[in-house]
Amino acid sequence: MQAAPNRQSSSVIHEMYHQSVQGMDSFYLSHFHVLENNGSPDASSQGNSVISSSYKDQFFTLESFPATAYLSACNSPSAVSVLSSRSPFSPQGSQTCSSDQHHSFDNTCGSPQSGCSVTDDDYELKHKLKELEISLLGPETDIVDSCYCSFRGGESRDASMARWNWNQMIETIPKLSLRDTLIRCAQAIHEADLNAATSFMDVLGQMVSVSGDPAQRLGAYLLEGLRARLERSGSAIYKALKCEEPSSSELMSYMSILFQICPYFKFAYTSANAFIWEAMVNEPVIHIIDFQIAQGSQYIPLIEDLASRPGGPPVLLRITGVDDSQSAHARGGGLQIVGQKLAQLAQSKGIPFQFHAAAMSGCKVERSDLRIRPGEALAVNFPYALHHMPDESVSTQNHRDRLLRLVKSLSPKVVTIVEQESNTNTSPFFLRFIETLDYYTAMFESIDVARSRDDKQRIRAEQHCVARDIVNMVACEGFERVERHELHGKWMMRMKMAGFTQYPMSSSVTGAVKNLLRDYNENYRLLEAEGALNLGWKNRAMATSSAWR
Repeated sequence: MQAAPNRQSSSVIHEMYHQSVQGMDSFYLSHFHVLENNGSPDASSQGNSVISSSYKDQFFTLESFPATAYLSACNSPSAVSVLSSRSPFSPQGSQTCSSDQHHSFDNTCGSPQSGCSVTDDDYELKHKLKELEISLLGPETDIVDSCYCSFRGGESRDASMARWNWNQMIETIPKLSLRDTLIRCAQAIHEADLNAATSFMDVLGQMVSVSGDPAQRLGAYLLEGLRARLERSGSAIYKALKCEEPSSSELMSYMSILFQICPYFKFAYTSANAFIWEAMVNEPVIHIIDFQIAQGSQYIPLIEDLASRPGGPPVLLRITGVDDSQSAHARGGGLQIVGQKLAQLAQSKGIPFQFHAAAMSGCKVERSDLRIRPGEALAVNFPYALHHMPDESVSTQNHRDRLLRLVKSLSPKVVTIVEQESNTNTSPFFLRFIETLDYYTAMFESIDVARSRDDKQRIRAEQHCVARDIVNMVACEGFERVERHELHGKWMMRMKMAGFTQYPMSSSVTGAVKNLLRDYNENYRLLEAEGALNLGWKNRAMATSSAWR
């Protein structure tokens, strides 16, 4: 019988393993996209707004960012992860995050190598450690290789190298951070190392919680996306979640929470309304086409301001609302509900009003669906809507650019676009995972400051209004991946190719948004760059609003 190794020898081995792991960690993590925390312009200066109506106590609307169409199936805030009881976003281009810039928000992106590259020196170090381990602890030791990246032909070079055994590893090697573990798990899936990925998921299951800090909560939803992708069940889970939505009233209450505690929706509403108000200030007949009208509450303050504009209200205000069945669930009915509500408001303000419902996806919209009339001043609004349109990487029909060309053919006075400042459209899986992790880390932190950590309403709002988008971006590909965000630089290219020129930014537009942000945490930042307004959380750009003609 082999004598048991002494405690001192075991400690030496553990320390040597720890040192080797640290060395390889620094090599591996140097390739990842890391969010820098450099300074960002402070948007504390004040401005005068042309939009006089406040959003306080206004009727709430379901919006596409981040929750219009895709809702989580989480029902219990005490669950470790959303779908842990289940078995567990087109050709991918070589585009990296650096192809578009986040202006002066420091969202730097790297380009990880395709897989882990391990040098001969790394191998020799690991081999010597293995020999020392065997000499001191015996050949049957369970201490294992700490780098999850598989060597090309590694087993043939050293068939005795131990396989994964995380139960032993977590006892002998200090735990990785949650972020690093998520990244390593995604890399293992990217490399098709199923044993490593499964082991990382076992560890992650003990690290995440939908009721924890922002990183733990986000980690729970990212873990479910990774599980679904690993088991190639992303599509099945995605479709199943549509059958597990909360009731209309419940969903509305969850969305209302996010609407009130963070400014992402109101940023879209306020900036777009300010652009539209400026463009229509002297127009007698106004037609607004909204490609994600949801419940229409964006137009409550706009109608109120048009009623009191210099020179009197318009002779006629028409609104065409485009929306699909997903928002109908949140409304508790069809678009006629929106039309009736806005008609009542317009009538009370003395504005003749007409509403046209186009109950369809933006992908299906044709010119005849929009009922354009001669002599009317046209405004088109895309509030967090265009990223749902599949582009050339998904389909030869390229509905994203087709829709922009269609809108240009209507000769609008102004087109407003608000989109998340994120790059998840054509990025391959691993880069997309890193981008999703960085973006939603900032979002969860910004949500966290507004409510206490144990607030069950906030927990459920994240579960039902944010988690589904995350799972879709991580687990799905092709047509099934509908969350396909692009950076402002790419939207600029698309708009210019469609024939648009940028609408000039005015102090009244920036003033309206600055006034809005007074009611929120000081870490929200506003930056004007390249003719657009960028809303950021600390040093991360979160959303961009621009106008075109």
